[in-house]
Amino acid sequence: MWNLSRQISSSLIKRLKQQTSISIVANARSFTTDEGNRPTIVNKRSLDILHDPWFNKGTAFTMTERDRLDLRGLLPPNVMTSEQQIERYMADLKRLEVHARDGPSDTYSLAMWRILNRLHDRNETMYYKVLIANIEEYAPIVYTPTVGLVCQNYSGLFRRPRGMFFSAADRGEMMSMVYNWPAEQVDMIVVTDGSRILGLGDLGVQGIGIAIGKLDLYVAAAGINPQRVLPVMIDVGTNNEKLLSDPLYLGSQEHRLDGEDYIAVIDEFMEAVFSRWPNVIVQFEDFQSKWAFKLLQRYRHNYRMFNDDVQGTAGVAIAGLLGAVRAQGRPMIDFPKQKIVVAGAGSAGIGVLNTARKTMGRMLGDSESAFESARSQFWVVDAKGLITEEREGIDEEARSFARKTGEITRQGLREGATLVEVVMQVKPDVLLGLSAVGGLFSKEVLEALRYSTSTRPAIFAMSNPTKNAECTPEEAFSLIGEHLIYASGSPFNDVDLGNGKIGHCNQGNNMYLFPGIGLGTLLSGSRVISDGMLQAAAERLAAYMTEEEVLSGIIYPPISRIRDITKEVAAAVMKEAIEEDLAEGYRDMDARELHKLSQEELTNFVHHNMWSPHYPTLVYRKN
Repeated sequence: MWNLSRQISSSLIKRLKQQTSISIVANARSFTTDEGNRPTIVNKRSLDILHDPWFNKGTAFTMTERDRLDLRGLLPPNVMTSEQQIERYMADLKRLEVHARDGPSDTYSLAMWRILNRLHDRNETMYYKVLIANIEEYAPIVYTPTVGLVCQNYSGLFRRPRGMFFSAADRGEMMSMVYNWPAEQVDMIVVTDGSRILGLGDLGVQGIGIAIGKLDLYVAAAGINPQRVLPVMIDVGTNNEKLLSDPLYLGSQEHRLDGEDYIAVIDEFMEAVFSRWPNVIVQFEDFQSKWAFKLLQRYRHNYRMFNDDVQGTAGVAIAGLLGAVRAQGRPMIDFPKQKIVVAGAGSAGIGVLNTARKTMGRMLGDSESAFESARSQFWVVDAKGLITEEREGIDEEARSFARKTGEITRQGLREGATLVEVVMQVKPDVLLGLSAVGGLFSKEVLEALRYSTSTRPAIFAMSNPTKNAECTPEEAFSLIGEHLIYASGSPFNDVDLGNGKIGHCNQGNNMYLFPGIGLGTLLSGSRVISDGMLQAAAERLAAYMTEEEVLSGIIYPPISRIRDITKEVAAAVMKEAIEEDLAEGYRDMDARELHKLSQEELTNFVHHNMWSPHYPTLVYRKN
């Protein structure tokens, strides 16, 4: 660990110096309440400024700023650069890693989260410098898989509030409550009701951790100003009996609201936030399946909102599926020929199915018959087995993917056929896992996939967190062989196949898309987030990889490129919004000016509107 910390420190400082020089050339945005390089006006001084993570610079305050802000004598006398601060932080990390642990059950990743969270609490600019410069290592700490562990333990980890909490008891008060948030402008909200956090189930108010983690990535990947993001928890109770009886639980200890009472709470919340911040974008996160689709359809045509579990997961999966087609040496237009077995019929599974079907339909001619033809390429298996039209009580969202009795009879299948039976008979090109059932792709299932008619079958074990992955890459490559394409939702290491060959593990992480979808929507000023904008995002991600990379089995780029990926995705989203005549412009760039921009100019426009963490000059003005 000592050597690792030393390596991290030196490499991090090197990258920060490179990024600093690049940002100067690119004229990137500084961290100010007013965009640009002008000084920031603050209405606090002395200890108050040191206790404010938005403006605290710690030992980086210059001597003139210390005099101006009444800080002289409150800090050690040596003025340090931000690079020196981070070097001190990273050097101290090895000691903190040991002492941050509360006992033998506290994992390394959770200890790392605590260390980073403490930095976030005291110096937000430095926190994002560290996160951006070291995104590949720390993204799994602030987001999946560690965020799941954070949510499970949130009541014990809570130290200071971050975000806003609305509850059923606040009905009738939300319109005034939103003015308790100090920011005059909010660009991005991530909201959850905690009912289905990753694959961990109902975690109630503790689900706020997923909203915080998502917004950290909006800042790090998309350059959304951290002063303009807002994590939100809507606490409508919990059906988790353990939490209901836990005296230390921080949320409402009542069973969840349902029906019209539940909808009334969400309606009031949406009306309140869009009343104060009309241009805000709201991302719904980890709502249980029974509400995810209903709320999406209820709001998407009137508000700037989307559901990442339904639409973001689908987009990332589509990008990977298109990449798998490319990896077979075929053009993406051959995607409608792929046979896909899907394990899981929850909100994520159905979201992927709907998007994949629409993608196939468009490629086949964008007609009703093309759309119907695409349906025949999917076989959906849930906890009860293969879904067919004989299934009683089938969810409405899954009904359109139920196989017809005549079809499955000819294929030697039946209602409720097991996953092994379906894979054996269908011989699919792709086995797609969105079940949240760890190990579902058993030895028998993987051996059945060896008989796939594809030259390069693909496995997408997309369920999060890591323990819920349907199979590991080691299991898949060992049973199927080196020609396999493997992707997962959580990070795994590549597999050494011997003889110098590598089995690539592609992480199909939602962070490839949702930051770019949000940023592109913000900068275009689009009134809504259309299917076309989401499709454009997925297709840009699919095309991001080079031909050489996809033929070697790499279908998703490394997380280290996330800011460049987000820039490209955002530009694609903007272009589609402009073409659909949805764009209304952003600040001084109105819709007419946006229409005049070339693709290169559009990408540059995105780049110059991505926030980067730099200390601004602070000037005090009495309130």
